[in-house]
Amino acid sequence: MKKVTYMLSLALMVSVVAGGSAEAQEQRKGWSPQAKGAVIGAGTGAAAGAIIHKRNRVVGGVVGGVAGGAVGYGIGKHIDNKNKQREEEARIAAAERAAAERAAANRAAANREAASRATVAKNTPAPAKAKPARQSSLVAATAAEENAANSVAMMYNTTGEPIPHMVSAAYLPNLDYGDRTKPYHTSEYRRKSW
Repeated sequence: MKKVTYMLSLALMVSVVAGGSAEAQEQRKGWSPQAKGAVIGAGTGAAAGAIIHKRNRVVGGVVGGVAGGAVGYGIGKHIDNKNKQREEEARIAAAERAAAERAAANRAAANREAASRATVAKNTPAPAKAKPARQSSLVAATAAEENAANSVAMMYNTTGEPIPHMVSAAYLPNLDYGDRTKPYHTSEYRRKSW
């Protein structure tokens, strides 16, 4: 009977220690906090159970090991969740810093472009007076239609500042980056839906 009890307690300890390896394999560097907590808890609980239960130390050790392993796993899981939350907050903070740097770069580019347009406008001589055009049956284009026809003018808003997403038109920025309630919150650029 003692051999059966020893074998069961050994099998239980091996299953507790090897139970963490049944999870999905990731890039592992040492033991996970759950495995560490389970092993430390199982060892401590087994020792405490054997000391407390004086009539049958093996049963006390097994019960203490199971209880200690469960409590240790729970504590390890709590620690792991805290670490993951810190990493997520650090990733979001880095993304927000990158977005702020991009916005500052866009503003600086807009200021440089506005300054260069002002310099060009200041240095450009006034056009000579044109001869009056002869009357035509066609209606003259309005100022809005002339602006719409000019593709360069489409890149600027009504105040003459460049539209931010047109400055780097290769990709459209994802304004919902980092907002976990929105779709594609992990991508810095908008994705095509087709």
